[in-house]
Parts: sequence; C-alpha cells; structure tokens
Amino acid sequence: KNVTLADGKRVVFDEVNINFIKGNCYGIIGANGAGKSTFMKIISGDIEPNKGTVNITPGERMAVLNQNQFAFDEFSVLHTVMMGHKEMYAVMKEKDALYTKEDFTDKDGERAGELETLFAEMDGWNAESNAATLLSNLGIGEDLHYKLLNELDGTQKVRVLLAQALFGKPDILLLDEPTNDLDIQTIAWLEDFLAGYEAIVLVVSHDRHFLDTVCTHVADIDFGKVNIYSGNYSCWYESSQLAARQ
Repeated sequence: KNVTLADGKRVVFDEVNINFIKGNCYGIIGANGAGKSTFMKIISGDIEPNKGTVNITPGERMAVLNQNQFAFDEFSVLHTVMMGHKEMYAVMKEKDALYTKEDFTDKDGERAGELETLFAEMDGWNAESNAATLLSNLGIGEDLHYKLLNELDGTQKVRVLLAQALFGKPDILLLDEPTNDLDIQTIAWLEDFLAGYEAIVLVVSHDRHFLDTVCTHVADIDFGKVNIYSGNYSCWYESSQLAARQ
C-alpha cells in the first residue's frame, strides 16, 4: 500500500498499490534495472520502503528462494530444507533439546507437551519424508540427504535452496530466477508443481517459456509503477505490441 522507494534522486517505486490474490501466480517483468529483484526484496522485508507498507494476512507464511549458496554450509541437506518452515524447525529444535536434558523437570514435561502439539499441527512428523521427496523430485538423490551442504557443488546447492523455499507449502512464495542451473526435466517438474499450487506465487525469471507455463498474471514494472495484467507473458507481450502499433 502506497509503497515508495527512492535511490538518491532516482525514484524506483512511486506510490505502488497492489493486492495479490491467493491462487494466482504473478510473473514480475520489466526492463533491466527496472527494480524486479528490489520489488521482491521489499515484499519479503529485506528492503524497507521510504514510504508505504507491505501487509500480509495474519497467520500466513511467506517463503523466499534464498540466493546465498553459503548460508547453510554447516547444516545437513535435509535440515536445510526443513529450515524453510522456520516456525516448525524452531519447535523441532526446542523439543529435541528438552528431551536431551539430564535434569528433565515437570515444567520441561509441560513445555514438551505443548511443543509436541504444535509440531503435530505443523505436520512436523512428516517433515523429513516431505523434505526428502522434494529433494528427490529436484534431482538430489538420497545419498546426498545427510551430507553437509558444503559438500555439494553449486548446482546441487541451488536445488536444495529451491526445495527449502517450496517446503511446507507456504502461503506466499517468492521465487527470483528459480530455473537457474536446472535441467529440462527438473524445470518441467517445477512447472507442474507451480501449476497446481493454490497460494500466492511471485516469480522473476528470464525464461519466458517458464513464465508462459506457470503464470496466471503479469506484474509489469515500468517508470516506478507496477501494473497487473491477466494472462501469461505472451498474452501481455501481444497486447503491449498491439497497443504500441495503435
């Protein structure tokens, strides 16, 4: 709502007002330097706008495709994926720490019971198997699931971080260049996954075929404004060319 961001004298976004709707996948497009990645960072909270607010429906969870391949080097592949659901992972770690205490008290028992309930509500008991399935679908075999992330190469890390973003079915999913370093088969799997995803998805991608396949709407960043169009990239491009000719 009324999001404004300036970089010195350059206005990157000027009084932007958008309502993203559940069930839609938005392709974020614009010329190089228009602010596509910056726009995603404003929504994720990584960048604070000079003016305006980003509001999320209470209780909804946002996940972002992490671009830092070294951020989770000391964690196992499976745990890196499960960390995509921060609340569930925190409950899991607290619960495990309680059960390893030598001086386990009645108060600890009460807290453990609370954590067990929360863990179950978050589908925590299926977390490891769900993470393993995501990894396998993205080309990371079971032989790698218990290795540390720093034992993987860059291409494998990209897939693990993508699995992390997809893990736990977030209500809002932000994907900046998700097809980088993926092969055709894995891209096809991701296209199918997003086609049936009933949440809010925002995607920045240079892959126009991917945008055509997964997007229901286009968010065009131009001259500090963001305009929403129904349809995929090809629909937007054809209509924009027609408007230009007229």
